[in-house]
Amino acid sequence: MDLKSGYPFWAVKNGLLKTFPQLTRDHQSEVVVIGGGITGALIADEMSRHGHHVVVLERRDVGWGSSAASTALLQYEIDTHMTDLAKRYGEADAVRAYRACAEAIGELEALAAGMGNVDFERQHSLYYASSDKDVASLKQELAFRQKHGFEATWLERKTVLAEYGFEAPGAILTQLAASMDPYRMAYQLFAQVVERGGEVYDRTQMENMSSDEQGVTLTLANGAALRCQHVVMAAGYESQAWLAESVSVNRSSYALITDPLPPEALGKLRHTMIWESQRPYLYMRTTRDGRLLIGGDDDDEDIPERRDARVLEKAQGLARKVEALWPDLAINPTFSWAGTFAETDDGLPFFGPHKALGPRVHFAMAYGGNGISYSMIGAKLLRAVIEGREHPLAELFSFRRLD
Repeated sequence: MDLKSGYPFWAVKNGLLKTFPQLTRDHQSEVVVIGGGITGALIADEMSRHGHHVVVLERRDVGWGSSAASTALLQYEIDTHMTDLAKRYGEADAVRAYRACAEAIGELEALAAGMGNVDFERQHSLYYASSDKDVASLKQELAFRQKHGFEATWLERKTVLAEYGFEAPGAILTQLAASMDPYRMAYQLFAQVVERGGEVYDRTQMENMSSDEQGVTLTLANGAALRCQHVVMAAGYESQAWLAESVSVNRSSYALITDPLPPEALGKLRHTMIWESQRPYLYMRTTRDGRLLIGGDDDDEDIPERRDARVLEKAQGLARKVEALWPDLAINPTFSWAGTFAETDDGLPFFGPHKALGPRVHFAMAYGGNGISYSMIGAKLLRAVIEGREHPLAELFSFRRLD
């Protein structure tokens, strides 16, 4: 599956940071993680950090799938409003999901602090109403968050214009958000896994999987067999292929990045990620060196060749949208790209076993706009499940909510 098009900035900026060996012999491990992106890296790190022997299999080069195309906006704000989740699953579960995402940002920051330059930076988040008709729902959402202790404030139209330089009917401002380089972060995490005695193999593809009461046997494309007690399917949007039922819809999102812009041109954009209430939404953030990273204009295209052909046109459209907000800001797409992402019906991820494959095969489907924050939550959730412990989100984030 071709997961990206064009020239994703992280791959261009970093290049291929390291290669890992192929697994060509029969082998065994306690936990096998399928997928060498940021989700697999966070899970492997969590497992190895707590004494589990981990083997990671990646069929490409590490980080070369969706992680290279990620725009890495780290937020506690889920694409689905907390008020809507509360109507669907109850107030307690809605708050629990949002609070876990908030805690995940701090946990990601702590991880990043111990591994050198991964461009982690705290940000503010400005969630603005795209039109007057969206103001009421955003104010309702803000009130619900404030009721449950989330720090956020409402900015009126004149304040948005005065402080951020663009016209919007109003906006929710929160100080709890962050950004990072997900590609470099994945490599740094895998390096730590190897230092602890774990193993990472790239260009190694799993073909078949069979479970029994004692464990799981994986057959690789090269004929080698890998025996383990637990498997974690962290292969991003390709994990869906192992399920008969569809649990998400694949879509394409488009992005561009500029050359570094002067601080006076960026203003508060330098430390504030911005996104809107319209769906699909326009979003943007800066990098540590002052580049403006812009994304959105999502569509239902899931055929790589057609997605490839749309990248330039989509980038130009995104640039025009930003220039409409800030007419004095000239946007030149230095690099532009597209990536596959998946959306679940409720905006929540799936973590844990599926009844069709038994209790030893666990899925890590960190789908939606909060993929990296979800992955941080999922790493701890899956460790709890594998260790036979309870986790407060195990039920809500399980496949059982589809029943």
